[in-house]
Amino acid sequence: MTRSLLAALVLLTACTQPSAAPAATPSATPGRTPGAATTAPARVPPASATTAAAAARVQEYAVARGSGPHDVAPAADGGVWYTGQRNGTLGHLDPATGKVREIPLGRGSSPHGVIVDRNGVAWVTDSGQNAMVSVDPRAGDKVTVYPLPAGTPNVNLNTSVIDKDGAQWFTGQNGWFGRLDPDGRTHAFQAPRGRGPYGITTTPDGSVYYASLAASYVGRIRKETGGAEVLEPPTRDQGARRVWSDSTGSVWVSEYNAGQVARYDPRTSAWKEWKLPGAQPLAYSVYVDERDVVWLTDFAAHAIVSFDPATEAFTSYPYPANGNVRQQHGRPGEVWGALSSLDRLIVVRTR
Repeated sequence: MTRSLLAALVLLTACTQPSAAPAATPSATPGRTPGAATTAPARVPPASATTAAAAARVQEYAVARGSGPHDVAPAADGGVWYTGQRNGTLGHLDPATGKVREIPLGRGSSPHGVIVDRNGVAWVTDSGQNAMVSVDPRAGDKVTVYPLPAGTPNVNLNTSVIDKDGAQWFTGQNGWFGRLDPDGRTHAFQAPRGRGPYGITTTPDGSVYYASLAASYVGRIRKETGGAEVLEPPTRDQGARRVWSDSTGSVWVSEYNAGQVARYDPRTSAWKEWKLPGAQPLAYSVYVDERDVVWLTDFAAHAIVSFDPATEAFTSYPYPANGNVRQQHGRPGEVWGALSSLDRLIVVRTR
């Protein structure tokens, strides 16, 4: 067995594995058992949320050394895709065995975001190639590159989302958002207020919203015209970084500069904000799970933080201080992220 394969495997001591699964080299994390689940949150929430918090457990998996995993997305086969930002790859982790495979995306690739469509195809926003890139596991991990329109400058592609009509919308931090049509054509539009478009989400009714970090607003895309309506959160200069819709169509926003999570209700145009625990929190990512529980990451506390809107309670799950999680995604019972500087993925299992 090669050293790289040993580095990619993690012993799964927190859950039952198939008897044929090979042994793995656990990743060493100060203060916790390598590869094992941890169950003690930093703050105990009210009784209505205590059971879920107590049942949650945190687990880490080593991936390819030097890959610098950035964003993650659940794969259709039960695995997890991750963007290898430092080595220009899309990686796939099999949590049952710890096995990792890497797919090179092309010369100059620097992938940021990844999502998965209804056919199991992974889609990557690749800032290095100034293009959208697909990886189709049904065709032997076939890679297809979709460059932005001719003459479009480097938009610094960030994240994407697929709306209910099958169009893929993406953001570029240099002041752009755009669309990839199902027929493979790309379109790019300049965003209001210039630099900043970062996270993006779609709601159950098909609306598309993005967060502008540099310009501190949430944009609602006018899909018919390629324009965007600026929505102002109550706090000035809050640093809206990422967005995610819940099942009702409300849009949740991680406000990085303000250390807050905000909710925008498009039915009433009402905003509400909550400060994360701690003296000076920095709310980076946001993800809403199947129960409409909101998950964030706090760069100041080095923690994944859950927020229960029903009780307005926060629960913190610390991670290693030098491995900040920049994005989260999941499937029922699992919330995934990447510890970029440590070349690991991390999951909170809520069942």
